[in-house]
Amino acid sequence: MGSSAYRRSVLARRTLCAAAALALTGTLAACSSSSSADSNSSGLVVNAAPSSLFDGIQLGKPYSKPSLTLTDANGASFNLVQGTKGKLTLVYFGYTHCPDVCPTTMATLASALRALPAAQAAKIQVVFVSTDPTRDTPAVLKAWLGQYNPTFIGLTGAFATIQTAASSLGIDVEAPVKQADGGYTVTHGAEVVAFDPNGKAYVVYTAGATVSQFTHDLPLILAGRDE
Repeated sequence: MGSSAYRRSVLARRTLCAAAALALTGTLAACSSSSSADSNSSGLVVNAAPSSLFDGIQLGKPYSKPSLTLTDANGASFNLVQGTKGKLTLVYFGYTHCPDVCPTTMATLASALRALPAAQAAKIQVVFVSTDPTRDTPAVLKAWLGQYNPTFIGLTGAFATIQTAASSLGIDVEAPVKQADGGYTVTHGAEVVAFDPNGKAYVVYTAGATVSQFTHDLPLILAGRDE
């Protein structure tokens, strides 16, 4: 990369969410998170270039959309490349029991699509890939994503397959750990990866990205300004 390039972490935030089941009182969810602009405990660092055009982080080298085949919220086989061909695709790895960053991100994306002209929104697909596939069955994904936008695609399946796909995008995903008290700890990166209609991702968004950031950038990506 040139002298103007700098290295920064795609995993700007790693979220640990532990859900503990409490008798007669439902579920108590506790989360902790940390952020760093320079490094992260997983050591996953990517090249990124400063950009005055995009509000998201523009990558110096684009990611290719992984050929990931899982089960969608209708129980059918779904291939990420074929199923989203020709669309601007926003991919996020998370889980439905997450009490903060996952629902916040889905709500933000849903609001951003509502704010865009209908013709543009129709060219954009949000894909939520579960990092807790044992609990996130197709039915669970369908009900949960339906709260935000029924067009959002939910995918679940073998954890190893999901982890490999996430790793190819520089996203840290660790197998859920069931605690002695019955609760779970689920660790996952909190990035939204934006693949343009040609299947290349030049821009990513860290946790906390706003509706205005997405509504600013998505029309530019649709117009091919990301290359």
